[in-house]
Amino acid sequence: MDGARIEHDVITTPRGLLFPRDTDVLKPRIAGSLRRGLYERKEGDAVLRVIQPDDVVLELGGGVGFISTLVAKKSQAAHVHVYEANSTLAAYIRQVHDANGIENTTVHHAILGKRKGTKDFHVRGNILASSVEETNGEGIVRTETVDVVNAGQQTKAIKPTVLVCDIEGDEAELLPEMDLSTLRAAVIELHPQWIGPEGVNAVFGAMMRAGLAYYPKLSTQKVVTFRRAWPLK
Repeated sequence: MDGARIEHDVITTPRGLLFPRDTDVLKPRIAGSLRRGLYERKEGDAVLRVIQPDDVVLELGGGVGFISTLVAKKSQAAHVHVYEANSTLAAYIRQVHDANGIENTTVHHAILGKRKGTKDFHVRGNILASSVEETNGEGIVRTETVDVVNAGQQTKAIKPTVLVCDIEGDEAELLPEMDLSTLRAAVIELHPQWIGPEGVNAVFGAMMRAGLAYYPKLSTQKVVTFRRAWPLK
């Protein structure tokens, strides 16, 4: 694997994705992981292998924009909808998409929930560990009030065929409340240290009710993949 290069304040990953050098977002550990091609590698590999032409992808928890950029740039997905609660990250994701010349994405600065309203979102020093859960981790530096949009209405409007989810422990509460009937596949990062066995079972149960089965071939430890149909070999 060729190493990444840095030109004009942009990090170029081994996969050819461009990330503006913003030190408020790309802390040394994240920047180094991007340069070496290690950042969200398992999730990225799994997502690219389940994407089919014209898929509509719903990503919950956009992070620094890696997955959405990878999908938009390296697959034939029709569109990628990204929901990110952190205002700093939502703005940065848009910069990343612009830097990569991507036009088939929409970034929503909002949280999906059972009903419309607002919710506190706790931003941590480790920006990727930020979440709606006050007790999930330490180092809260600020709390933002974020709009909550109705998950049922949004999924009905978007009609996603692939779900990508990394929401720092909120997966156990949110996914069972969502209409997942349009999904063909899902890649979810679990956080068992916070949701426990009951939360893990809640996520698997939500997938089962939607008609998706656990797909071990593209699952690695906490990153679990589900598909509606898959080859036995």
